[in-house]
Amino acid sequence: MIKFASINNDKIAIGLSIACVIHCFLVPSFIILSPAFLSIELDNELIHYLMLFLVFPISMIALSNGFKNHKMISYLLIGMTGLLILICAVLFGESILGHTGEKALTLIGAIILSIAHYKNFKTCSHIG
Repeated sequence: MIKFASINNDKIAIGLSIACVIHCFLVPSFIILSPAFLSIELDNELIHYLMLFLVFPISMIALSNGFKNHKMISYLLIGMTGLLILICAVLFGESILGHTGEKALTLIGAIILSIAHYKNFKTCSHIG
């Protein structure tokens, strides 16, 4: 049962990481092409907090369940590093590194987290 839940949560978490990247890089283009009232809602920092609110628990559940299955702590640590980077990007990114720095930090965190979930997914898929 844990294996199945971990695999599904890994798939969801990878999808959310991809959604973060898409949001970071495509929303500015969409804002340029959309009416001004839409751009205010789409570029709101609330979106970043909501994504993190979804990503964090799903990732922790998937990675910890995966660890229970395969006992490879490295995937859990890689995933936690990615999550920590994403948290830093949301909380401190724009104020310290600027808008471009926040995007870069988010991209790095999302890639690291996706790698952890992919490895977790592959390993859990191969177990019994």
